[in-house]
Amino acid sequence: MLDEVEFEEVSNLYRAAFRSTEPTMEARFASVSQAYERLTGYVGCHPNAVMHHRIAQYGPPCTACGKPLRTPEARYCAACGNVRQPPDASSR
Repeated sequence: MLDEVEFEEVSNLYRAAFRSTEPTMEARFASVSQAYERLTGYVGCHPNAVMHHRIAQYGPPCTACGKPLRTPEARYCAACGNVRQPPDASSR
């Protein structure tokens, strides 16, 4: 997963790949795959999939099963069904 700084770097490379004159899709998006590998250590992730590996688009971990909630606003965990408790108003 990529934090916002890492995601900005990869997304800039992704956008630039569309303007590339390289003859194959693999060559056009090679810089995206290389940057993702450098940042995460994971080899072989498809460039389109990389664009879904942004931490900010997911919610916090479920308090019951630990899997990330599907969105920051999710009201329940899609994996286990646990209902998310609203933040305590007194802790603000």
